Amino acid sequence: MSVITDLESEVRSYCRAWPAVFTTARGALVEDEAGRSYIDFFAGAGALNYGHNDPRLLEPLLAYLADGGILHSLDMTTRAKVDFLERLRDVILRPRGLDYKVQFPGPTGTNAVEAALKLARKVTGRPTVVAFRDGFHGMTLGSLAVTSNPSKRAGAGVPLEHTVALPFDGGPSGGDPLAPLAALLDRPEAERPAAVILETVQAEGGVNVASDDWLRGLSALCERGGVLLIIDDIQVGCGRTGPFFSFEPAGIRPDIVTLSKSLSGVGQPLSLVLLRPELDAWAPGEHNGTFRGNNAAFVTAAAALDYWRDDGLTRRVERNAVVMRAALDGLRERWPDRFTGVRGRGMIQGLVCARPAEAGRIAAEAYARGLLVETCGPEDEVVKLLPPLTIDEETLASGLDRLGEAAEAVG
Repeated sequence: MSVITDLESEVRSYCRAWPAVFTTARGALVEDEAGRSYIDFFAGAGALNYGHNDPRLLEPLLAYLADGGILHSLDMTTRAKVDFLERLRDVILRPRGLDYKVQFPGPTGTNAVEAALKLARKVTGRPTVVAFRDGFHGMTLGSLAVTSNPSKRAGAGVPLEHTVALPFDGGPSGGDPLAPLAALLDRPEAERPAAVILETVQAEGGVNVASDDWLRGLSALCERGGVLLIIDDIQVGCGRTGPFFSFEPAGIRPDIVTLSKSLSGVGQPLSLVLLRPELDAWAPGEHNGTFRGNNAAFVTAAAALDYWRDDGLTRRVERNAVVMRAALDGLRERWPDRFTGVRGRGMIQGLVCARPAEAGRIAAEAYARGLLVETCGPEDEVVKLLPPLTIDEETLASGLDRLGEAAEAVG
């Protein structure tokens, strides 16, 4: 480990909380070089919805590599890209009646958000974007400007402008929760924002869940005001809340959707922007990047979409969500003075601690018991659970038991 402390930047974070050298992983289990096994309720911050090293996804990749399949191709046409786009169209978009063009902006989630913001401003000719308090959208300057976290914003070193932050659904009590946005959209057209960007579940912000009614009202306001609606589904898409897209239960159709994290299925970097065809105003090469064509990720992403040929995985997420919620509700009922709430949808669940520092102590005790779990929220006051969607019942139950033991040890 000395090479880490001697050579790696002080910016490192997760390895400080989990000081092990990890070597192998399969499904929901990770092993370190000492042979110790951990249950993973972190799942690559939501990048491993299908677990670690799913054979159904790795086997086509290994065959592709063995055949000499092209790996780097910028945005040139490759067999891997064609296969992925065909499967995305046939398995995800057409069955949902979604008519989107697909843009590959670069390999990461923040690349997708930057492209979405840039496109919205280009199409509307207006600079301002509305975001929501406690939202998180990335760490590059454009996406950071619509991110709420003060410590992350402070790292920019320059003003983060042309954004407005409004209360998220469930903000200040009383009155119409959409009134602040309605007031912005009542302005003359030239003064209105270009777009509104949000997560339907604010994952990093504390597992704050937007109601379907609020999402429908927001979508209707945007449509009437000629303001583009961008849904950032980077962490809570790809089935994390149950359906493939987190916004499906609300019945809305965003103008632009960003996806990344679990899109490749195995943790390979891949992101995309889905946009209504009439918004595709890009000139060739106007927004580009060297790593738009991660063909290894196309191969595994296409294989991952086979999970969505029926509703089996959605039903599995719903069953697991019931188990997770019951366990967290049990902790809250046992210690009502310590835990003030349980939040979440599907397999992203959060336990809210009355004393923020306690969440970090619970996460540390969980690690000592072989469970990887992180914290989130404005004060890191929420213990956040993100198990792989494909976790088996026994491993899920064992992880929840270890979380309970950690909470008891702290208490």
